[in-house]
Amino acid sequence: MQLDWFIAFILGIVEGLTEFLPVSSTGHLILTGALLGYDGEQSVAVEIVIQGAAILAVCWEYRRLLTHTALTFVQDAKSRAFLLNLVLGFLPLAVLGLAFQKTIKSYLFHPVPVAIALVVGGIVILLVDRQEGEAALKQADEVRPAMAFRLGLWQSLALIPGTSRSAATIIGGVTMGMSRRLATEYSFFLAIPTLLAATGYELLKSWHLLTGASLGPLLLAAVCSFITALVAVRGFIRYVGSHTFAAFAWYRIIFGSLVLASSALGLLR
Repeated sequence: MQLDWFIAFILGIVEGLTEFLPVSSTGHLILTGALLGYDGEQSVAVEIVIQGAAILAVCWEYRRLLTHTALTFVQDAKSRAFLLNLVLGFLPLAVLGLAFQKTIKSYLFHPVPVAIALVVGGIVILLVDRQEGEAALKQADEVRPAMAFRLGLWQSLALIPGTSRSAATIIGGVTMGMSRRLATEYSFFLAIPTLLAATGYELLKSWHLLTGASLGPLLLAAVCSFITALVAVRGFIRYVGSHTFAAFAWYRIIFGSLVLASSALGLLR
């Protein structure tokens, strides 16, 4: 199926809304593509574009921090520590992704495994929410390199579609004593090198798919992804200041259960 305006609009909205929330953007894109009949190799081009647009939204939201870090890391110890932590947090997912990406895509990039991961992840979020104690860490400059690396290990769980990169990072952060807000913001920070590298890798590997894609629908998908990602990031940060993650956990459980039921009835394959 050729990418049309409607599919581009829907996929852009889905990516932007789900990339930085603990609900799994990859899982939602797999399920949305299956429902729309737009999956397989033909969907790779639009996924590259909308993921790149979503990460640009985070870069825009934190442009002051990123600009300050880039301009001062030579002379400022805090800026160097922040960059080092981003590298350490990025490494586990990068290494494991290169090693197991093909195997994971072959066996797990299907609606049922995604639905199972959504449900399991929702249950884990509920358990972590109930056990959360007093947050010891509330600022990004309090994160030590060893903790940043452990967060990277948590983030690598996102290789399982349906797990959610942000959910894994947030859960890891909270269990290590971060406040909900700091764990959420750190998931955004780690997303920058992670998603930029993933987008760049897919872009180089699948450039031929982009050259044959429809420019207009691709641009629409990118704009929708950027705008909705920006709204989602800002709204999520405000939300976690005074709420738990329980609503997202229940959403995952209910949505995943509906997908499993639909698959059992033969409505979704």
